[in-house]
Amino acid sequence: MFEGGGYGVGVTVAVLDVPPWPAELVPAGVTARPSRLGEVMPVGARTSPEIAVELQRIEQLEARLAAYRTELIGELAARRPDSLDRQIGEPGAASPDWLPGAENEPVPGVSEFFADELAHILNCSRTAATTLADQSLVLLRNLTGTWAALADGALDWPRARALAVELGPIARDVEPQVLAEIEAAVLPRAAELSISRLRAAARAELLRRDEEAAERRRKQAQRRADVTVKPRPDGMAEFTVFLPRPMARAAFDTVDRYARMAKADDPSRPIGELRVGVFLDLMLRPWDASRPPVTAHLTVIAPLPADPTSPAPSAEVDGQPITTSQLRELLERLDAMCPGGLRAPAGGSLDLALVDPRTGALRATVTRHQLEGLARRGCPIHPDGDCGCSVLDRPPATDRYRPSVAQRRFTTVRDRTCRHPGCGNSAGWADLDHVVPHAEGGETSCENLCCLCRRHHRLKTFAPGWRFEMTPDGALSVTTPSGITRTTRPPGYWAAMGYPEPPVEAQLMAQVGAGSGGAAAGYEVDDPPPF
Repeated sequence: MFEGGGYGVGVTVAVLDVPPWPAELVPAGVTARPSRLGEVMPVGARTSPEIAVELQRIEQLEARLAAYRTELIGELAARRPDSLDRQIGEPGAASPDWLPGAENEPVPGVSEFFADELAHILNCSRTAATTLADQSLVLLRNLTGTWAALADGALDWPRARALAVELGPIARDVEPQVLAEIEAAVLPRAAELSISRLRAAARAELLRRDEEAAERRRKQAQRRADVTVKPRPDGMAEFTVFLPRPMARAAFDTVDRYARMAKADDPSRPIGELRVGVFLDLMLRPWDASRPPVTAHLTVIAPLPADPTSPAPSAEVDGQPITTSQLRELLERLDAMCPGGLRAPAGGSLDLALVDPRTGALRATVTRHQLEGLARRGCPIHPDGDCGCSVLDRPPATDRYRPSVAQRRFTTVRDRTCRHPGCGNSAGWADLDHVVPHAEGGETSCENLCCLCRRHHRLKTFAPGWRFEMTPDGALSVTTPSGITRTTRPPGYWAAMGYPEPPVEAQLMAQVGAGSGGAAAGYEVDDPPPF
């Protein structure tokens, strides 16, 4: 037990009751210390599954402690109201012309000096204290469902914090019911999503419910676009460009494609160093015509609702939700809009992804030309009637090792990223892996293929003790050597888990060019089995 005082009031804080070292074991001149947990509960005696379970228990305890910390911060903040501060016009009041940066703004309703006190208590910077206080109060006041999941140990602190960061800035501008609906939609699947995908899911739910407000915030943010340079140690600097996400993605993809081409010529150089070299060449030597042309590619997903009168789900660019207005601007900039609807941009392609309106599961992928041909021909068995027969489905299995072009298109459209839990590497750079190895009888079919980045493909193939299993609908379960299993599902496929998903009859997936022109730079994995 620890007893102390603060503000003239004695307090008692309970801590883990660990017995001290026996006095006879403490060397002379050394101050006795409490026993460490690893000494009380030796880790060397535990099996691998026991270690995994213990780590998960610690994760739950840390979540509950984080929730308790937010309560303590909230209570202390309530005892430091801004009414105790000097008001504008009084001697010693803060100048109304002084505008602190967003990272140092006082929490509304709380004393401007509360962050200083919290920083003093936690021995951290005022910026860090302000951020922690703001996130804590957002969880306590606005995201009560998220806080409850954190307090119950059902949601870890990084994911709770991610939701606070994503929804905190708009928490005071939207109705509490809207925030509650967003929480109800994303919390049941939050543990299965990476931090970035969780933030994207929350942003998509917000767009679905309040797109006008989101569009206003986007335009305000766009006016803050800028280029900055910050010095860093060891003679380095950080060059930062703040710009709209689709353009940022297109710019990075252009740099990355050139860097990968250079990597093929010189495998010894790190890919990051090559990206910097390419970036400088493009910026400082724009007249250089010796570079082969490449086209940056963006994956644009524009869902079409089954009911034309209902609002469509938010569009996405490389997995990140955007507003309808931003989608229209992007397609116009890429010259993908035409009087008849959409067309493939120069150097790009336009694919239609047909999904099950009940579950969101991908059923088929087809080009616009192929779909128009199927519509003209109709059912080959009943050419004269509307029979309702299926004329389009997922590509059939093949008897060879390498997937067909149609299988590659279907699988990359279905998965969009590496399917290993927590990995967000683009499917465009991923390997198509046989979940059941081809050498062990696994067929080359969409039900047995999934996208894995090269690292996780190597892990699955060569790391001992890992187990991968996939259901016909694409749900991939990965089990570690210590026995922990996590499951990822294709984006949009949540109805099978009982989570609501807006009905969608078709999704337009356009690989759209936005680079320096010319043919698209391909990346085909052509290694021998097992890859």
